Amino acid sequence: MQDRPSLDIIDHNRQAWDRQASQHCEWSRPVTPEMIAAARAGQWQARLTLGDLPKGWLPDIRGQKILCLASAGGQQAPILAAAGAEVTVFDISEGQLAQDRLVAEREGLSLTAVQGDMRDLSVFADDTFDFVFHPISNLYIPDIQPVWRECHRVLKTGGRLLASFFNPVVFVGDRDPSYAENGLIRPAYALPFAEAEHLAAGVVKSKIERGEALVFGHGLAEQIDGQLRAGFVLAGFHEDWQPVPRFLIDRFVPTFIATCAIKSDLHL
Repeated sequence: MQDRPSLDIIDHNRQAWDRQASQHCEWSRPVTPEMIAAARAGQWQARLTLGDLPKGWLPDIRGQKILCLASAGGQQAPILAAAGAEVTVFDISEGQLAQDRLVAEREGLSLTAVQGDMRDLSVFADDTFDFVFHPISNLYIPDIQPVWRECHRVLKTGGRLLASFFNPVVFVGDRDPSYAENGLIRPAYALPFAEAEHLAAGVVKSKIERGEALVFGHGLAEQIDGQLRAGFVLAGFHEDWQPVPRFLIDRFVPTFIATCAIKSDLHL
C-alpha cells in the first residue's frame, strides 16, 4: 500500500491559496473600478453563493462593522467598504489579502486586512462586529465548531452571521469520470470526508505536487447545528444551484447552502 504524504494541511492550503492568488484564479480577481463606483452609488451585491443574496439578509450597512471571514481576494470586502461599511477582511492567505489591499489603495477605500486562521479570531475583542460575512471556505479546515464559536464571540448581540457552504452530498461520490459520463453517481465516501484520508494516496500526492488545496466535507449537523450550539438562532436558509456543474449531482440538487444566523440574547 502506498504511504500517504505527511503534511500540515492548513499550511499547505495557505500556500495553495497564495499560489491561486498569484495566478488570478476566479476568486482572486479584484473588482473593477466600475463596480466600486456602483457600490458607492448604492448599487451593489455581496455574494455568499453565486446567485444574489436573499433579500433582507444584509440591510443598510452604512457605518456597520463587518468582518469578511476567510473571504479575501479583492472582491467582497472592497464592495462592502465602498457601500459604506467599516470592513475588516481576515484570511489565512497573504496573497489573497494583497488583492484587497490593492483595491483599497487603488480606490481610496478604508479597509483593514488581517492574516490568520479562521478558527482563531483572538485578535478581535468580544462584541466587535455587527456582521460576519463568511462565504464558502470552511471546507479547507478539518474542524468547524471553533469557527462558529469565534463568530459568536466577536459579534455584538443581535449581530448576524451570514455563512455559506457546500451541500455535503457533493463529497460522497466516486470521482472516476467514467461514472459521470455514463450518467451514474456512485457513493464512495462517508461523511465527514477528508481528501487527505479518503482519496487514494497517489491522487493525494498528485494534488499536493500540483499545489492544489485539500478539502474536507462537513455534514449538515456540523454546519447548521454547529451554529445553534455556538449560541446562534437560525433566521434564514437559502439554497442555490451550481451554474456550471462540476459533478453530476450538481445537475439534480442545489449544492450551495447559505444561512443567516443571529446572535441572540436568549439562552436556549
